[in-house]
Amino acid sequence: MSKVTFNNKNAVFFQSLKASVDAYFEETKLRKTGNWKLYHKTAVLIPSAIAIYVVLLTVTMPVWLGVGLSALLGLILASIGFNVMHDACHGSYSTKNWVNETLGLTLNALGGNSFIWKHKHNIIHHTYTNVDGIDDDIAKSPLMRHCQTQRWVPVHRIQHLYVPFMYAISSFAWVFGNDFQKYFAKKVNTTPLKTMSNSDHLVFWLSKVLYVAFYVVIPIVVVGWKAWLIGFASMHVTLGFTLAIVFQLAHVVEETEFEAAGLEDTQIESEWAVHQIKTTSNFAPDNKIISWYVGGLNYQVEHHLFPRISHVHYPALSKIVAAECKKFNLQYHCLPTMTSAVISHFRFIRQLGRPPAVA
Repeated sequence: MSKVTFNNKNAVFFQSLKASVDAYFEETKLRKTGNWKLYHKTAVLIPSAIAIYVVLLTVTMPVWLGVGLSALLGLILASIGFNVMHDACHGSYSTKNWVNETLGLTLNALGGNSFIWKHKHNIIHHTYTNVDGIDDDIAKSPLMRHCQTQRWVPVHRIQHLYVPFMYAISSFAWVFGNDFQKYFAKKVNTTPLKTMSNSDHLVFWLSKVLYVAFYVVIPIVVVGWKAWLIGFASMHVTLGFTLAIVFQLAHVVEETEFEAAGLEDTQIESEWAVHQIKTTSNFAPDNKIISWYVGGLNYQVEHHLFPRISHVHYPALSKIVAAECKKFNLQYHCLPTMTSAVISHFRFIRQLGRPPAVA
């Protein structure tokens, strides 16, 4: 596998930015990890998901209500992923490692695997953001073209029409396909997976079995396979689409840039932090409802620069980052609303679906 590096010899931007952020925390006397705002969300989201699950299994209701509650469960599970799991797996939920490790397992309760996700997301995606050939979030696909360096095929002409359906089944594919593919291949895209311990293997298989038990076997036994199938599909459609669209709006929009890993070793001319600025975009920063629901992932620029700082601090840090970008003449990408970000994403996907110009 070719090696990709960054030109960090004169990383003046991040040095200046980090000094300003450190000064902010020193002045405010705040911890960089989560606070009561994050703990409150945890206390709301997790019991809500459990309550809806129990109601769906124990209360007789019309089909439309069952579908609606199943979809709501999917939305809540996505928010648990955005808020609780995401901070915990980054080690920014708490100063206590055991708390982060325990709450990181909420991902396993959603059907995923925290060990594989940490390698895929924390190490690969956060280091090689939007680097075609390494970043698994934009991995080559016969059905979706994420950037200009990826091979074009005729079906891409209509990818802007069918990608919403791909997003809708993404969590199902992730839980029952992608995790197993990475587990047995022992790699994420082109990067070897870190060696798993015996306990990591045990947690992988045990959590997958428990997921099938709680989300498939028990519901079928209690409510029947038809009601289960409708509810399970409703839950996964909302869960998958919500997870996919939020992460796509952060990197796959018209405003962001891409790099490519070739056959030869490559050095990206920007320092790592500048690369994050170029490849990442915020959206809807003034929408408090969206900020609450997506766990600050609409402040994706700040998250990529400081993944070990909890998302509850990102609104304040965004002002510091924007000022530093202006100081160093860097474009700070921020789309004002979620609607504008969605439009930018699908416009970009449609543009990538056009046949490349022949030289």
